[in-house]
Amino acid sequence: MNRHRTRRRTCAALLALTTAGTLLLTACSADENHANGPKYTTATRAPAPSQAAGNETAAPSDHLSTFALDVDTASYGYARRTLADGGRPDPSTIRPEEFVNSFRQDYRTPEHNGFTVTVDGARTSRPNWSLVRVGLATRPAGDPGTRPPAALTFVVDVSGSMGEPGRLDLARKSLDTMTDRLRDGDSVALVTFSEHAETVLPMTRLGGHRAEIHDAVDGLEALSSTNLGEGVETGYATAVEGLRKNATNRVVLISDALANDGETDPNAILRRIDGDRREYGITLFGVGVGSDYGDALMERLADKGDGHTVYVSDTATADDVFCRQLPQNIDLVARDAKAQVAFDPHTVAEFHLIGYQDRKVADQDFRNDTVDGGEVGPGHTVTALYAVRTNPGTDGHLATATVRWLAPDTRTPHENTGAIETGALHHDIWSASPRFQVTAVAAYFADALADGEYDIPGAPSLTRLQSRAATLAEVTEDKDVAGLSTAISEAAPL
Repeated sequence: MNRHRTRRRTCAALLALTTAGTLLLTACSADENHANGPKYTTATRAPAPSQAAGNETAAPSDHLSTFALDVDTASYGYARRTLADGGRPDPSTIRPEEFVNSFRQDYRTPEHNGFTVTVDGARTSRPNWSLVRVGLATRPAGDPGTRPPAALTFVVDVSGSMGEPGRLDLARKSLDTMTDRLRDGDSVALVTFSEHAETVLPMTRLGGHRAEIHDAVDGLEALSSTNLGEGVETGYATAVEGLRKNATNRVVLISDALANDGETDPNAILRRIDGDRREYGITLFGVGVGSDYGDALMERLADKGDGHTVYVSDTATADDVFCRQLPQNIDLVARDAKAQVAFDPHTVAEFHLIGYQDRKVADQDFRNDTVDGGEVGPGHTVTALYAVRTNPGTDGHLATATVRWLAPDTRTPHENTGAIETGALHHDIWSASPRFQVTAVAAYFADALADGEYDIPGAPSLTRLQSRAATLAEVTEDKDVAGLSTAISEAAPL
C-alpha cells in the first residue's frame, strides 16, 4: 500500500502546481461518441496533452495516466478456483483489473473496428473521493463465416504435473471440441513439451484432416519435467514455418506454467522469439490450468507476447474459452491499443489507477507506436477504474479519456475520446447503474483479497459486499455476477 500512497502524494503535489489551462479540455468531447459509435480519423488529435505523433515523444505530465489495454481474466478465474477449494488466494496473484474485466458491461459499441469510450463515476463514502470508470468497447463479434482464416499453433504442456485431473484431460477434451468447430479453411499445428519440445503435427488445414488432428490430440500423455522455454520457442518456430498470409497467426499456450527445466525467465524466453513475434505479428494466447498454477509466469509471458491470459478450471469454462473466446479473438479489431486519461488539476487533487501495474506506459509514449499496447478482438470491453479525490468546492471538467490503436491490417493510428464533468458523478456508488456497481464490487473484492493493497476508497466489509453482489445477481440476471456473490461468501470466513 505504501507505493500507492507515495504515488498519490506525488500526483497530488504536481496537480496542485499545474494549471487547468494545460489541458485541451474540449477539442473532442464525449458528444462524438454518438449512438452509432465513434467517428474515426487517421491520427486524430485528442484532448490528451502529449502531442507527439508516430515515433516522437513529448514531455511527461503527472496529471496523466497511461496504460496498455488488457483483457486478461486469469487472476479472477484462479482466485475463484482457489476459494472453491477452500483456500485463500495468494495476494500476489490478485490483479483487480482482471476481476473487473471478467464481467459484462453496458457500454455502447461501435459499428466498425476501434472503440467507443464511456466515462462515468460515483462518489464514495470517503469524503471527496470518487470512483471513475473508463470503459472501452469494441464492435460485437460478427458472423464466424466472415472472419479471416486462423492459423493456430497449440503448444501443450505434457509434463508430469499435467497428469493431475483438470489439466491435460481438460486440454484434450477442449482441443477435440474446438477441432470440430473450427472452419475447414482454418489450420492448426500441435507442439508438446516436457523435458524437450516436439512438433507433433505441423500446420494442417482442418478440411479433410480432422481425423488426423483428433488422433494427435488424443495421443497427448503426461511425461516428466517442464521445459516451457523450449516449448514456446518450438511453438513459434512451428507457427512461422506454417505462417499463412491474410490469416490470424497465433500461438496458444496451454500449461500450468510450473516451469522447472530449461529457461524459466519469461523475458529470456520472449527474447528468443521476439523477432518472429514482431515481424510476423504472431500473438500469444495463454490458457492456465491446474489448482497449483504459475500465474506470474503465464501473465508475464502473455504481456510480453502481445496477448492475454485466461484460466480454465472445469469443462464449462474450457468450452467458453475454446469454443467462444478463442474463435472470437481470431478476428482482431485493434493492435497496440493504449489509453491515456488526463485529469483536470482544477477539480482533481489526486488520483490513482486501480491495477494495471504490469501494463503501465510512460505518458510520453502514448503516441509512440513502436511501444507495445494491447491486442483486442471483437466483443470485448476493457474497464479501468480510478480512485479520484476532488478539490472541495470545485465544479466542471473532471477528466478526458483517450484511446489510441492501430488498424490491424494497415497499422494506421486512430483515436477516440470521452469525458466526464463533476456534475455527472452519481451521489453514491449504490445509486449508479447496476453494471457500474458490479464493477465496484469486483474491484473491492480484489482489494480485500489483496489485503487492501490497492486502497480503494469506501470499501465495505465482505459481508456487506456479498449482500450487494447477491442483489446485483438478481437485478442483472447474470450467472457470472451470481458466481461473484458465491466467491465473496467463500472468502468471508477465511
